[in-house]
Amino acid sequence: MDEKLRKTYLPMTETAFYILLSLIEPRHGYAIIENVTGMTKNRIKLGPGTIYGSLSKMNKDGLIQIIQEESNRKIYQMTETGKEILHLEKTRIEELYRNTRGI
Repeated sequence: MDEKLRKTYLPMTETAFYILLSLIEPRHGYAIIENVTGMTKNRIKLGPGTIYGSLSKMNKDGLIQIIQEESNRKIYQMTETGKEILHLEKTRIEELYRNTRGI
């Protein structure tokens, strides 16, 4: 994996993490917003500027790709690079959690 991508995305912001996690299955922007809101029990509510700015950057960086366009909606899906970044971040978060046990 490109070292620049590692430095850009690791550690991930919570917003980027949940957007990428939402794209384990194909979704359009509004469906990502709804999914993140549901996963976080309304703790994180993404606005259009945040979601579309993040999707544009992740697409440019090769973490996600547009797999379909219907009407005005673009359907996004995570790429193999995105899966690798998500796995690395998940591993990092698991380490953080393990290190807090016993406190």
